[in-house]
Amino acid sequence: MLRMMAVTAHPDDEAGGFGGSLRLYRDRGVETCVICLTPGQGASHRGGAHTDHELAALRRREFAASCKILKVGRAIVLDYPDGQLHRQDLYRVVCDLTLHLREFRPHIVLTFGPEGSVTGHTDHSMASVFASLAFHWAGRNNRYPDQLKDGITPHRAQKLYYSTTNFTLPDRGPITLSPATAIIEIGEYLETKIAAFKAHTTQAPLWSLVETHLRQRGRKEMFHLAATVNPGLIQQETDLFAGVTEGD
Repeated sequence: MLRMMAVTAHPDDEAGGFGGSLRLYRDRGVETCVICLTPGQGASHRGGAHTDHELAALRRREFAASCKILKVGRAIVLDYPDGQLHRQDLYRVVCDLTLHLREFRPHIVLTFGPEGSVTGHTDHSMASVFASLAFHWAGRNNRYPDQLKDGITPHRAQKLYYSTTNFTLPDRGPITLSPATAIIEIGEYLETKIAAFKAHTTQAPLWSLVETHLRQRGRKEMFHLAATVNPGLIQQETDLFAGVTEGD
């Protein structure tokens, strides 16, 4: 079975950033996984939670509900601090992600671009950095060699994509987006994507704004091919698995 992993920063990123493609490819028979680096305990909208611990617990449940709508097969929330990913030990975080890649063994990896997506969020930028290093290092036996036991072996994913789009937000700082090299038509999965975002009930004050932006983006998700095991000239793609070979 083909496998796809998305690496995100916060609960709700999986829906807003990648939801259409996650559900589309799952319905095509692809095994999917989302690794979320933080439980979102630093969010401004707290849904009645009195402490960061309470909010983290709420958002973990919302993440699970969203991933159920998107039919994500493996949904994992790590415990790094929301809003503080730039202060974390890079080698440690990449170690965690590398192990998840070696265990799940995805053919393609999705994450944000280093600009931090349309919001320019620092956590999104750091998720990009961490995921990109893990993508490259997971296939090398001299990176985190202590992981290589009990059946864990190096794994070389075939493609790394950054999410991108063709608009920016006027009320945010300037960002420089990667050019789109793949445009995925998600069709009716746009509605599924919006429903998955609304599973994050603590973020209800953002629903209207996010839905407006998602509908502005339309029935497509755009990606930039950042790395591939088959280097060559960039070609426009309509399928993230174009050129991918099955097997490990």
